[in-house]
Amino acid sequence: QLQLVESGGGLVQPGGSLRLSCAASGFTLDYYAIGWFRQAPGKEREGVSCISSSGGSTVYADSVRGRFTISRDNAGNTVYLQMNSLKPEDTAVYYCAADPEEAGVLDLGEYDYWGQGTQVTVSS
Repeated sequence: QLQLVESGGGLVQPGGSLRLSCAASGFTLDYYAIGWFRQAPGKEREGVSCISSSGGSTVYADSVRGRFTISRDNAGNTVYLQMNSLKPEDTAVYYCAADPEEAGVLDLGEYDYWGQGTQVTVSS
């Protein structure tokens, strides 16, 4: 059974940092592009960042560029999202998803497998 599991969310003050992890079970991430998405209350799910299967290509939403960094450890079957300089507007449930076609875009429709999400709350 293909499964993605996110972890690392929590409560952090504005300006703080968190590192999210996306671990795969039942399949290897080596052949998938991985994206991070988020959904705030009352809002649509939006793309945050994605990374190619090799890790050589990354994409960031304008709202997080320069603050967030996506990376992957294929040997560990895990993808990370380092989030720095967090703002209250970053508060959301964060999801990771796998794209076998490597479209390289933050389009929800391109991603076939999704995790259950991890809550990130930025508040003082």
